[in-house]
Amino acid sequence: MRGVLAPLALAQFICSFAGSNMNVMINDISEDLDTSVQGVQLAITIFLLVMAALMIPGGKLTDRYGRKRCFLAGLAVYGVGALLSAAAPGLGVLILGNSILEGVGTALLIPPVYILTTLLFTEVTSRARAFGAVMALGGIGAAAGPLIGGLITSAISWRAAFVFQALVIVLIIILSRRIEDPLPPDPTSTFDTAGAILSAVGLVLVVTGILAADNNVWLMIGLIVLGALVLLWFFRSARAKERAGEQPLLSTSLFRNRTSNLGLVTQNIQWLLLMGTSFVVATYLQVVRGYDAIQTGVIFTAATLGLLASSLAAERLARRWAQRTLIVTGFVVAIAGVGVLLALASGSPSAWAFAPGLLLIGLGLGLCLTPSVNVVQSSFPDERQGEISGLSRSVSNLGSSFGTAVAGTILVAGLTTHAYGAAMITLAVLGLVGLVTAVFLPRGPVSSTAPSAPHGPT
Repeated sequence: MRGVLAPLALAQFICSFAGSNMNVMINDISEDLDTSVQGVQLAITIFLLVMAALMIPGGKLTDRYGRKRCFLAGLAVYGVGALLSAAAPGLGVLILGNSILEGVGTALLIPPVYILTTLLFTEVTSRARAFGAVMALGGIGAAAGPLIGGLITSAISWRAAFVFQALVIVLIIILSRRIEDPLPPDPTSTFDTAGAILSAVGLVLVVTGILAADNNVWLMIGLIVLGALVLLWFFRSARAKERAGEQPLLSTSLFRNRTSNLGLVTQNIQWLLLMGTSFVVATYLQVVRGYDAIQTGVIFTAATLGLLASSLAAERLARRWAQRTLIVTGFVVAIAGVGVLLALASGSPSAWAFAPGLLLIGLGLGLCLTPSVNVVQSSFPDERQGEISGLSRSVSNLGSSFGTAVAGTILVAGLTTHAYGAAMITLAVLGLVGLVTAVFLPRGPVSSTAPSAPHGPT
């Protein structure tokens, strides 16, 4: 089974890496392509929007075409996008390669990663080990992306970072030959095109609103409210289709599972904490302390090591402790890490003062990322994994966007000279919301309590 797990975990790594390493290449790309920093930031924004729009439809397509086929198709599209980005003569081609093709590829390949992991590893401890490996490499990709990207850019070129992504994709495709899809595809499964359009428009509006937070608060509120209304339309449409005996893109019965709902909230806040902390500390180190990308990445190694250690221990921890206990403990450790970070960093000029707090944040998030995913995926039977996987990944991506937006809004607003501290305190408060949510999770093991027939009249 380890041979099957390797390509799945590597796929999560490269997608997380792509989401974070671009931040340290903005200046180099803008100079090389004779564009502005805002132009490169636009490319990053479009990438986030494409993922937000297509993650739920991407999960649903696995039912019709098969999990392995969608996984390989996503890898191929992503690889072409990476090569196109590496050879980009201008911003337009970079947006096509990185923002469009890599975004589409990610939305196609990420849901199968979580579906296949759930289907192939059926016991609590083996599934915990599998998700631990996937989340560990995902966390490493997100946390170490700036360091790896900075090293490649400094030593060779920003274009080499995209070649690196393409080479990893080739390796994953080779390793994927061992994967066998546990469930046959269902060619008769219908695809709710209208629902896909409504969900895509709604999520794009919400994410655009989040990303507009540091520029115009009223625009942010307007876009988020409009997005919420479109998503409400989407849910009402799905409900009507279910009553008529048709297949909606996303069954509304998914949201009647209390355990899954609580797990989705914890997932959202965990990614909010991870990406929010990464943004705040990286900005502080580079803007206030004057560190370059490589120095900043080295300091973040503490968080990476913490996340790696606790994620890889997921199987052993799952044998001894309930999923709820691990999630609650993870939030407590991560919030404590924010406190240590604020206390030591504010009182010491040394860069190493950041290490203990970042280590605790990494350990805490590594503790709870795996069981939160496990709780959500394990709440539904095999035939519903396509739906819940796409929803789960969308919720996590929204958390990442919220984390960066919340922190960025506070930093840009410049409320006081202690804006960086205010941003971290805000993230800690949101972490407390995740902790309280986790307390209400069931104490015992999670089972597939949702009805097995996801469609039809209700």
